[in-house]
Amino acid sequence: MRKRELMTGLLLAGLVCSSALGAGPRPRMVTAKTELAIRKGLAFLAKSQHKRGSWSGGTGYGATYEAAMTGLAGVALLSSGNTPTRGPYAQNIKRAIYWTLSQQGRTGLICSRAEESRSMYGHGFSTLFLAESVGMVGSKKLESRIKVALQRAIKLTEGAQSPLGGWIYTPSGRSDEGSVTVTQVQALRACQNAGVQVSKAMIEKSFNYLKKAKTADGGIAYRASPTGRASGSGRPALTAAALTCLFSAGKYNDALTKSTLKYCLARYKGMLGGGRRFGHFYYTHLYLAEALYQHGGKTWQDYYPRIRDWLLKNQREDGSWQGDSVGLVYGTSIALTILQLPYGYLPVVQK
Repeated sequence: MRKRELMTGLLLAGLVCSSALGAGPRPRMVTAKTELAIRKGLAFLAKSQHKRGSWSGGTGYGATYEAAMTGLAGVALLSSGNTPTRGPYAQNIKRAIYWTLSQQGRTGLICSRAEESRSMYGHGFSTLFLAESVGMVGSKKLESRIKVALQRAIKLTEGAQSPLGGWIYTPSGRSDEGSVTVTQVQALRACQNAGVQVSKAMIEKSFNYLKKAKTADGGIAYRASPTGRASGSGRPALTAAALTCLFSAGKYNDALTKSTLKYCLARYKGMLGGGRRFGHFYYTHLYLAEALYQHGGKTWQDYYPRIRDWLLKNQREDGSWQGDSVGLVYGTSIALTILQLPYGYLPVVQK
């Protein structure tokens, strides 16, 4: 037996005996090879974290945006069942929390200096990460500090909302586009779940924005239209992201939810790498996986093995994934979040 095969066998045996992802049997459709891939990916993230607690890396556009990368990586670690007080990556999560808190400015915006031109991405992913961790920190003092930070973050988000109800790259942009908007909506939902008050009017305005971004084919366009019907064709990435937000808000029977779900179901097999490729593959599947996980049933049972096998096939030797040419931290964080959905550790995607 070759050395690599021997090591793989030993790792698989270790997974059967004791899973760092949680006690008890593996969830349905999560194989031993899947857990091995997850473990390797988590180890890569831990090794890639800066001593100060943040993540960055890669040469693609946005890869050096530390707040965004740290938010994504932090959520991936939380998705494994690790918390700031429990699990082999507890200290990694705790350092990420403190670093994220340190990046909040006097306005409430959370971002690093390098990403100021696209600061609302970092703000959204950071807010989501802090909101998902708030009930797990094991310290009343730290929990209070996080909630105060979230309140300030929400206030910034509310002030940055455009007249149409969406968000753009910077707080002062007074405009909107779909990818920034869904990042804020999911973060606000996580804040609500964490018991931090969010304006109902702001949430409803954001959903009205998504309705105005609907296209004739049932998808979601890059930008909403003041007339209520966006021109052109829907974008798979933005439609999947919008569907996740609608499910997270409990809008399972809304007309917009039904149309976006129909759009995604008609296209998702083509989104798995077969036929014509499209941009933002990892971004699309992050939200598509979260949406179909919440939808459940046969749709999820058909989808998960497909994306699971694609991700296992495309994992690098060091445990990482190269995502959308953005970088390894980005791709690995998204891949891990998708693969770990069956464990049910992420509150924002639970029904």
